[in-house]
Amino acid sequence: MIITRAPVRIGIGGGGSDLPAYYRQYGGRVVNATVNRYVYVVLSSNRRGSVQLTSSDFSAFLNFEDGADLGRSGDDLSLVRACLADFGISGGIDVFTASETPPGTGLGSSSATAVALVKALSTYIGEHMGDHQIAERACRIELDRLRSPIGKQDQFAAAFGGFNTFEFAPTGEVSVRPLPLDPPTVEALERRLQLYFTGLQREANRILKTQSENIASGRTEGAATDLLEFATQTEGALMRGDLDAVGRLIREGWERKRGMAAGVSSEQIDHWVARALEGGALGAKLTGAGGGGYLLAMAADGEEERLRRAMLAEGLRPLDYRFEWSGARVLMNSEHRGVAVG
Repeated sequence: MIITRAPVRIGIGGGGSDLPAYYRQYGGRVVNATVNRYVYVVLSSNRRGSVQLTSSDFSAFLNFEDGADLGRSGDDLSLVRACLADFGISGGIDVFTASETPPGTGLGSSSATAVALVKALSTYIGEHMGDHQIAERACRIELDRLRSPIGKQDQFAAAFGGFNTFEFAPTGEVSVRPLPLDPPTVEALERRLQLYFTGLQREANRILKTQSENIASGRTEGAATDLLEFATQTEGALMRGDLDAVGRLIREGWERKRGMAAGVSSEQIDHWVARALEGGALGAKLTGAGGGGYLLAMAADGEEERLRRAMLAEGLRPLDYRFEWSGARVLMNSEHRGVAVG
C-alpha cells in the first residue's frame, strides 16, 4: 500500500496569469501559499488483475477489467483514469482518492489530486521524480491529456508547498522562487488572512475557458496586463511584512478580475465582499476562478474578530488553517518495489 498527500493552496496575487492564453502573450507571475488541508491518494496492488477506482469526494466507484481503455474521459474519475493511462498502468491496482476540501471550491484540490496521484504512481513503479517533474507531469495530464482549460499554479503549489512566486515563461517553462517570510509575518498572516466557505460550488472550467478566450481575443487587455504588476507588488509587500499593502492589493486585484469573465462574481458574491470590507477587511476576493468556493479576506490589524463576526452573520463558515511548508509527500509505502507496466 502507498499513501500520498498533497496540500491545497490559496492564491494571493497574479492569479490568471498562469493560464496558457496569458503567459504565452505576456509571461506569467503568481504568488501563492499552501495550507494544511490535503488531498490523499491510497494505492495498492491487487491479485484480481482489475482496476478499481473509488472517490469519496464524488461518491464514485468504477471497476475495469485488465487492459481496459482508461484514457476515455467524461466522468468524475476522468483525472484518475488519465493518470493511470499516462503511466501505462491498466490492471492490478486499486486507487482511492479523498480531499479535505470539497471539489470546485477554489483551493486547487483537483490539481492537488493530480499531483498526489503522480507522486503515488511514480512511487508505485519505482520511478524517482523531483518536485518540478511531478508538477510538470500533473500539468501535462490535466492540460494536454484531459484538455482542461486551467493554469499551472495549482500543480506547482501542491508539488513544492510553502510560499512561492512562480514565473511562467511564454514557452511554458516554470521557475520557482520560494519566499522566506520571517516568523512574525507568517504569524500575522495566519491571524489576519481569513478564509470563509460560501457554500457555493462552481464549474471552474467554464469560467476559465471564457477567461482564456477573452484574454486571447484582447477583450480584457487592460485588466489582464495588470496581473504581473499585482504579483510583483504582492511579493514585495509580503517580504517587507506590509500586510496592509497586501490587503489593498487583494482588493484592487479582485476588482480587475471581476471584469475578466462572466460568472467570476454575482450579486450575492459582491454583497459578501462588501460586507467583509464593511466588517474590517482591507481586501477580499474569491479564491480560484471565482463564482463560488472560499472567500479570502485580509483583516485590518486588530479587526480580526469583527470581520469574523460579520462573516458569521452572513452564514459563511470559517476555515481555520495553518500554512503548510511541505509539498506532496509519501506518507506510507509498503509496496517495497516497483511493478512492471504495459
